[in-house]
Amino acid sequence: MKKISCIIVDDEPLARKGIELNVKELDWLEIKGQFPNAIKAGDFLKANEVDIMFLDIEMPGLKGLDFIKTLQSNVIVILTTAYPQFALEAYELEVFDYLVKPIRFERFYQSVNRARDIVELNRKDKSELTDIQEEYFYIKADRKYFKLYYKDVLYIKGLKDYVMIFTQKDKYMTAMNIKTIYSKLPAAIFARVSKSYIINVNAIDSIDVDTIYIGKEEVPLGTSYKEVFLSTYIKGKLFKR
Repeated sequence: MKKISCIIVDDEPLARKGIELNVKELDWLEIKGQFPNAIKAGDFLKANEVDIMFLDIEMPGLKGLDFIKTLQSNVIVILTTAYPQFALEAYELEVFDYLVKPIRFERFYQSVNRARDIVELNRKDKSELTDIQEEYFYIKADRKYFKLYYKDVLYIKGLKDYVMIFTQKDKYMTAMNIKTIYSKLPAAIFARVSKSYIINVNAIDSIDVDTIYIGKEEVPLGTSYKEVFLSTYIKGKLFKR
């Protein structure tokens, strides 16, 4: 298996050294570069593919959170900071993880191991949905590959860096954000109905003002998604007298 690549971005040499020592404990993780500021890291990312970036927040010049807003790379961002008060803003920027210094190795390992799963899945045709066919797709969950038929998927719930896929018989949690999985699903069958939910439109039983009913399940219909959903999937099939 190809190694997972990373870079370290921190203005403090001792902090960079600490992360470097943690990385060296894992034979599947390798450092491609270390940078004292975001500008130099940004230049490197423009010319090189990197899987994970360990990024400090408080640095001279371009701050870590501001740097994230400029990123065009798909690098997984793990923040490493002494300031826990930035966690909410980091979450809103969809940062993968937030490690508070001093970073314990157990916490570091937990974070990079989760990131590793996502990187390995993304390497398979850049998504976890591999070998997409006309009627089914594959996901990886619990270190197994599961074949799921579109017709059997009822709805999908987003859980930050994971999604839970609910089928007629079972449910599966897999490492992928809801935006990515939605971009791979056929639009004729699946609709995004809120920030956290995708539904199979063929599984709908009924709809009211702000809820979609699929069997005994109630899926929220988000205000900002409602008009597009109704006009795309409902109005064209609505019988009127």
